[in-house]
Amino acid sequence: MLASLLQPQWPHRTWRTARRWAVAWWRIFYLGAVVLVMLMSPSSYGPQTRSRLMRRMYVDTAPILLGFTALAALLCLVVARIVFVTATSYGLSRVAVEMVIRVLVLELIPLTAALFVAMRCSIPAGASLAKMREDGHFERLRHHGYDPVRTEMLPLVVASMYASITLAALSCVVSLVMVYLSVYGLSWVGFELYTRMFASVFTPMVTWLFGLKTLMFGLAVALIPTASAMNRPYGMDRNEALGPASDLGGLARMFAVLLLIEVASLLGNYY
Repeated sequence: MLASLLQPQWPHRTWRTARRWAVAWWRIFYLGAVVLVMLMSPSSYGPQTRSRLMRRMYVDTAPILLGFTALAALLCLVVARIVFVTATSYGLSRVAVEMVIRVLVLELIPLTAALFVAMRCSIPAGASLAKMREDGHFERLRHHGYDPVRTEMLPLVVASMYASITLAALSCVVSLVMVYLSVYGLSWVGFELYTRMFASVFTPMVTWLFGLKTLMFGLAVALIPTASAMNRPYGMDRNEALGPASDLGGLARMFAVLLLIEVASLLGNYY
């Protein structure tokens, strides 16, 4: 009996962890598929849902739009100046602007916008969904004939997607202007060269991949935290809060998906 107690427990623990991991991902994929179907369904945009959706899009986007754009502009000014001065000292000023455009506009700005929206909008939204579910709000909605996913979750997902895409698009435009100002100043001397370089970077394939990556970032930061919160078990204690089904596990899964999207984008752009 003592020998059986001393046997290693790692096979059982590994199987239990793998099972929980698979179940968590399956629930996210299932709920994400349900939400995507609702997104494409005209019946999801009735008068009541449409008003809630518009209000949520405004609440999640408008308060952070100006601050994030200013932060992105400041970041672009600093990074562009550092890269340009460093490249000029090595005689590589011709490729400095293109490198800044590729690093900032193509890679850093969309990822930063997605992470900012996740921390500011979707993760708190997931926490509020979990609280409403635990308080019995979803059961009351079902009792009155409403679907909780369509009524509560769908506006949060759409608003987070809209905020992520809007922040990324506006910040990229502002970043392009800031890069030009940091290199050429308030002059039209380098406008023709700058537009040609911009066109050489944003080829049709790169533009398509950039738009797809921005959309996938928005889907990831909108769906994963809310889906993880919707699938969180009832009555978790403090120890279980550190498990795969908790908010921490959902956050880790979101970062993993963002990393995979970024790696796939880099492979598509440079290989």
